[in-house]
Amino acid sequence: MTAHDHLLDPTPKPPPSAWNVANALTILRICMVPVYGWLLLSQGGDNATLRWWAAGVFVLAIATDRIDGDLARSRGLITDFGKVADPIADKALMGMAFVGLSLLGELWWWVTVLVLVREWGVTLMRFFVIRHGVMPAGRGGKLKTFLQSVTLTLFTLPLWTFPLATAWTAAAWATMALAVAVTVVTGIDYVVKAHRLRQTSERALRKRARAAKRG
Repeated sequence: MTAHDHLLDPTPKPPPSAWNVANALTILRICMVPVYGWLLLSQGGDNATLRWWAAGVFVLAIATDRIDGDLARSRGLITDFGKVADPIADKALMGMAFVGLSLLGELWWWVTVLVLVREWGVTLMRFFVIRHGVMPAGRGGKLKTFLQSVTLTLFTLPLWTFPLATAWTAAAWATMALAVAVTVVTGIDYVVKAHRLRQTSERALRKRARAAKRG
């Protein structure tokens, strides 16, 4: 069969197997969550060496998130497992960081609760409205993820050992404030988009049309 014949072949390609490198990286990221948590919380978080290791694991886990997404899209490896597991892995990693830092007394609990409610609330909302359509991640969501990644890396590092430790700590808190603000604003934006999607989707329009006919 020639290349031209392949283009004309109407036979649909089989879906990609869940056993692929992109999903393997997602599973690896999930496995890194307890490792990061142990390194962060060991010895009450006072061991600078362990904090450096924790920061390294955290950054590596974030890198796998970018890599597995690029691989899945470029190689056609997007699977139902990946669609579910990838956001769970992301939320588990960020959740471990926020909760761990609060357990150490280095971050206010209200910040952690606020962020986790937003993160898991938006995730559940996505699954709830998926029958009406897909809510793609916008620029605000990507900015939120970037800011959270930067600020959690800073908070994980043993900043008290740095030269100009006070300045580094102030920078970490400023980044955290910005990350929380963007997290809240994008959360509200997602709620508005979800409501609009439910009102304007084809499913909703057909439902209203049937109700109008019965009326």
